[in-house]
Amino acid sequence: MSGREPMRSRVILEGPSRAPARAMLRAMGLDDEDFRRPLIGVANTWAETTPCNVHLRELADRVKRGIREAGGTPLEFNTVVVSDGVTMGTPGMRASLVSREVVADSVELMAEAYRFDGMVALSGCDKTIPGTVMGMLRAGIPCVMLYGGSIAPGRFQGRDVTIQDVFEAVGAAGAGRMGPEELDELERAACPGAGACGGQFTANTMAMAFEAMGISVMGSAGPPALHPRRREAAREVGRVLMDAVRAGRAPSSFLTRDSLLNAVAVVAATGGSTNAVLHLLAVAREAGIPLELEDFDTVSRRTPLLADLKPSGRFVAADLYAAGGTALVVRRLIEAGKMDGSQVTVTGRTLAEETAGAVETAGQTVIRSVDAPLKPDGGLVVLKGSLAPDGAVLKVSGAGKRLHRGPARVFECEEAAFAAIERGAIRAGDVVVIRNEGPRGGPGMREMLGVTAALAGAGLLDDVALVTDGRFSGATRGLMVGHVAPEAAAGGPIGRLREGDPVTIDVTERRLEAEFSGTEVSSSSALPLPVRNGPVRGVLDKYVRMVSSAAHGAVTIGAWDRGGRA
Repeated sequence: MSGREPMRSRVILEGPSRAPARAMLRAMGLDDEDFRRPLIGVANTWAETTPCNVHLRELADRVKRGIREAGGTPLEFNTVVVSDGVTMGTPGMRASLVSREVVADSVELMAEAYRFDGMVALSGCDKTIPGTVMGMLRAGIPCVMLYGGSIAPGRFQGRDVTIQDVFEAVGAAGAGRMGPEELDELERAACPGAGACGGQFTANTMAMAFEAMGISVMGSAGPPALHPRRREAAREVGRVLMDAVRAGRAPSSFLTRDSLLNAVAVVAATGGSTNAVLHLLAVAREAGIPLELEDFDTVSRRTPLLADLKPSGRFVAADLYAAGGTALVVRRLIEAGKMDGSQVTVTGRTLAEETAGAVETAGQTVIRSVDAPLKPDGGLVVLKGSLAPDGAVLKVSGAGKRLHRGPARVFECEEAAFAAIERGAIRAGDVVVIRNEGPRGGPGMREMLGVTAALAGAGLLDDVALVTDGRFSGATRGLMVGHVAPEAAAGGPIGRLREGDPVTIDVTERRLEAEFSGTEVSSSSALPLPVRNGPVRGVLDKYVRMVSSAAHGAVTIGAWDRGGRA
């Protein structure tokens, strides 16, 4: 510790009155020396429900070794994980975004209960990454987030593949462009082992964002899940955390608005997932730092697209690591004045210092130079207009066209839209509109990867647009507009659209407009809500009653009015 304040954990461990607590901790093998050291929480999101997190038990052991070597007493605990890939396209997907809040709540509660002096969180699948960070920020103690790393690419017919290829193959099979035997072969080859989805999907996007923000150790996210370097990186994170504990370096002492804007910049520069908008807005709220939806568009406009990564590009996360990793991307952006290298990180060193030693692999073609980017601006666009007064989000790193006007094909849920695509009812020029899938309306703001992948598999990706108050997987590509706010369940204009109403998406002008033939709908959002999936109870009911608009990160903090404003 810094010596300025007593350790938080002393209230748990010291004095005659704490003998019962010490007795119980001794039952787990702790002794007097352990009690004299700082107590460090190790929040693990290990589970046997997803390959993204299945290897985290071993990494947690390495983290704990590093903590012990550096003078701390680690206490590991677990929390939940919901796999987007496994639950996609089912009612179970409603739990995904909700799980972010549950992860954050559980991490916060453990820190509060056990008065940890510091914390390391291990994350893997999408929502565990921001969820653990949100919980640690609430705790207000020195903390580090360690990402478990990405999966290796699969090999299919002589090429690298990811889970994205499997989703798109389902659409291709439905359109008669792929046979069942070929689909089966791809299914068996796409995911060869542990690790999070391999493209610049949500997990890798958020892992890089938190390195750039400074809450993760620079370089710790890069090694693939089963790479030998990952085990040593985990051990080093334990040591870094103990340095932060001794220095009293809680996130509040170094995170700033510019730290958050650095995170946005690395998302834009790598063609990252639109989910980063939700998650960084939520993290900013936890940190007490102002960040608005428009900031993503502002930063993206000035940030060149440097990384040639799936879903729109050619390479996967393992290739990025081999080329030079996050540090190389960040160093190039700092040198070009696109990121603030003076921001301090969890190590106590600045971002510029952390990335100064980045090494570029000779001949690599994954990470472009700032002078020769893939595109002069980044991948995130914020649209507003009559269909989305509070905003909507689009990723343009892979969208070829910047203007689309067509008739609305209106569906009340994801399943209905998917069925229409499967039966060939969607035509070139259409704008597929999926509503009642927002944070409240879903509830849980399901991802639309099944639908967008089906469009790609059917060969419609370049000719059809999609607009939804739900959200997208990081594996989504094409002219797909999500996070439409206000959502239909909150009285948003998307609820007024009728079949055939003209919809215009203008990327250049940042507009999302519709010509409504329907009557006005009430903007009232008084509970109870009619939920089309049937009545909800338990955690989903709590979520519906507390969640804010997607334009504010779909957070569940504080007394929110029904428009999502504090």
